[in-house]
Amino acid sequence: MNASSLAGRIGSSLSTLLRPVQVSFEFFPPRDDAGSRQLVAAIEALAPLRPAFVSITYGAGGSTRARTVALAKEIQQEIGLTVVAHVTCIGAGRAELRALLDELARAGIENVLALRGDPPAGSQFVPAAGGFEHASELIAMLRRNYDFCIGAACYPEKHPEAATPAADLAALKTKAEAGADFLVSQLFFDNALFFGFERRVRSAGITLPVLPGLMPITNFSQIERFVALCGASIPPKLRVEMNARQGDVKAVEDLGVAYAAMQALELLQGGVPGLHFYTLNRSPATRAIVSSLLAASAWRPALHDPRSITTP
Repeated sequence: MNASSLAGRIGSSLSTLLRPVQVSFEFFPPRDDAGSRQLVAAIEALAPLRPAFVSITYGAGGSTRARTVALAKEIQQEIGLTVVAHVTCIGAGRAELRALLDELARAGIENVLALRGDPPAGSQFVPAAGGFEHASELIAMLRRNYDFCIGAACYPEKHPEAATPAADLAALKTKAEAGADFLVSQLFFDNALFFGFERRVRSAGITLPVLPGLMPITNFSQIERFVALCGASIPPKLRVEMNARQGDVKAVEDLGVAYAAMQALELLQGGVPGLHFYTLNRSPATRAIVSSLLAASAWRPALHDPRSITTP
């Protein structure tokens, strides 16, 4: 597979809601046996939805690097889903990153999401000895030395460390020019913010496909912690409704699923090339949203061999 095939697949020109659209899911390496069982159950439940790919994250500070590689290999080789493996600058020098990338390539992993990476809570990012300071540097190295299809992150509401939205957009353009093939957005809960960001991206001359990242709310306190860390926001009306359901787990989940489904439909109507779901290694919310869209004929998934992200 050449390096642009994923970008070409998810960036296909789509004219109506009844069109092939990509759906993808993000998982993280489990820390124990209970987490492993939960992850396996989630993958088994979501696999029939035929995701274009699943992405596998690192822990903060690169703390699960070895498990990321092992899980990526297992999902692609044994389960048969196409994997996008996260690779970060944090905690690894160039030689260590090359060894990791070589291992991914030997395992048949053809796609990576190149990130700077987040330091552990309460600390600041410090480049590893002999490592990279910016994701754009990692992307450039990947483009020079490998045939991976390369994804990069983008932030509809600005990276929390960026001084201004303009500075954040300039950094994104640097990543695009370094050789990224597609973009995946940080989670957000206001589609107007995403569409405004997309317009700025296009005005800056960045033509890469942008996959919006959605996280259905199933635990509001948890989401509040996430948005505080990543610089996202919760619309005031949504916050009011969530607070009104405080203490009622099912009511929170029901509203979270309904809200994310409405978000997803509006994004599809706006012409996005796909939807990327942050699953937290759980399947019910994401499965309900995607299944409801399918049942309502609001979209149809692209027909493809789940072992390949090239167009059949």
